Amino acid sequence: MAHFKSTLRNVVMATATLLALGFGSSGVFAQQEFYAGKQVAMIVSSAPGGGYDAIARTAARHLPKHLPGTPSIVVQNMGGTGGLIAANHLFNISSRDGLTIAQLQNTVPFEPLYGNKQVRYDPTKFNLLGSPSQETALLIVWHTSQAMTLDDAKKREVILAATGASSTPAFYTRLLVDIFKLKVKLISGYPGQNDQFLAMERGENEGGASTFWSSLKTIRPQWISENKVRLLLQYGLVSHPELKHVPFALDLLKDMPAERKLMEVASAALALGRPFVAPPEVPADRLALLRRGFALTFADKQFLADCDKQGLECNMPSTGEELQRIVADSYAAPREIIERLQRVYASRL
Repeated sequence: MAHFKSTLRNVVMATATLLALGFGSSGVFAQQEFYAGKQVAMIVSSAPGGGYDAIARTAARHLPKHLPGTPSIVVQNMGGTGGLIAANHLFNISSRDGLTIAQLQNTVPFEPLYGNKQVRYDPTKFNLLGSPSQETALLIVWHTSQAMTLDDAKKREVILAATGASSTPAFYTRLLVDIFKLKVKLISGYPGQNDQFLAMERGENEGGASTFWSSLKTIRPQWISENKVRLLLQYGLVSHPELKHVPFALDLLKDMPAERKLMEVASAALALGRPFVAPPEVPADRLALLRRGFALTFADKQFLADCDKQGLECNMPSTGEELQRIVADSYAAPREIIERLQRVYASRL
């Protein structure tokens, strides 16, 4: 029943999207034969085998039937520097004819907002196509940690892990320290999340500050069923319905407007989920076809079943227009909030 309701919700959302795009109008389908016999390149901004790669390849299997002409789609991994290599390539090198799209890590559109100097793109000029999900991030600790609650982590030092010193886990660790005044010792340098998790099991660290709920359920489901980890905090733009027992950051900050706004802006990346993107200047009618194709894919029962089989969360879709608004709203945040966000990004623990 839960899956049926989720599927029904997707169908309703997709139908609304099609109406918004002008479904049935000659303008949207003016170039519907463009994709016939063509090959679309789908760049993935991370290495093979991870969550982004899995969802990208799943979408690539189902998207062709929802594009006029049923083009083939070839997935190309282009990992490195947190997705910046792929983003810089998409913005500056990729064709702008609708034959190159990408799945970018959800922090990529916000890197200029953070003050990252490696950025060679204007995120507001990317054409966002849609996302099958939103992410909820968690502050987790191993069951042997003395930190039983978030308040405990304010009173005694907790050893948390991250990959690189400038990685997303490290950034969110610094953010939670800044907002909630946690006492944290950060160990960075793990090659990937799996290495970080193995080190947690060995007792090298106590936990992590930005584990996605969707990833935890897929990669370490036994940790949940066997109570191997404690979930001290969840954050994002909306709370997750499966985590009613876990404190939600924005609720804790309802009487602290500056901290709440900082948390909202920093959480915008999570609301993008696993976003699909096209370069700037794609012809409007082809962009409409791509957005329509992704909306139909995310409502496709076979796509949803494929996601379920792999343990992927694909039941909270967003349209390209919705994602575009999230990005625009973040860049419109008050200057003092953006400056504080940049200080957190540049700081070290």
